[in-house]
Amino acid sequence: MNKFLIPLCGALLMGLNFSATASPAKIGASAPDFTLTDAEGNSVSLSDYRGQHVVLEWTNHLCPFVQKHYDSGNMQAHQREAAERDVVWLSIISSAPGKQGHVTGAEALRIAKQADASPERILIDADGTVGRQYGAKTTPHMYIVDPDGTLIYMGGIDSIPSADRADIKQATPYVRVALNQALAGEAVSEANTRPYGCSVKY
Repeated sequence: MNKFLIPLCGALLMGLNFSATASPAKIGASAPDFTLTDAEGNSVSLSDYRGQHVVLEWTNHLCPFVQKHYDSGNMQAHQREAAERDVVWLSIISSAPGKQGHVTGAEALRIAKQADASPERILIDADGTVGRQYGAKTTPHMYIVDPDGTLIYMGGIDSIPSADRADIKQATPYVRVALNQALAGEAVSEANTRPYGCSVKY
């Protein structure tokens, strides 16, 4: 980790390539399949949703960058728009036990209810296996998988890497733009952007 980075929530990352291990997740390739337990105790696999677009959102409720998008209602608006268009939204928590953002399933459900969040499922990845499969670096870190199981977007939710809610209106909403293009049958124009936020607490 670059010693000059000042931590905001343990560590702050602006899409830096800090991992020595290459992620198998690549734009235009099959998204790595996985199976996780959701917050209600059910087994959920990415392949369960073959035939639909799927958004993967890495999250940590204590990260100020995540709080920016939830306290403003921006993330919830994305989730509702996705549901209205038959897009599956999976929120993934990869914080390890004892690390910031680690929660039980019951705690995850309570936090989501308080935030009026509406992902299809909240998935617990406490050992970080899926996060590392995808090379998830930050919270939030966003991915879109198409109905054929191909990864068509990975990166930031938008273009302004700040924790300031006021910046949301000025930012290019990368995830919304990518979904709009994909649902219209178009190629995603910016398929790989820089994620920003707090480091995932593996």
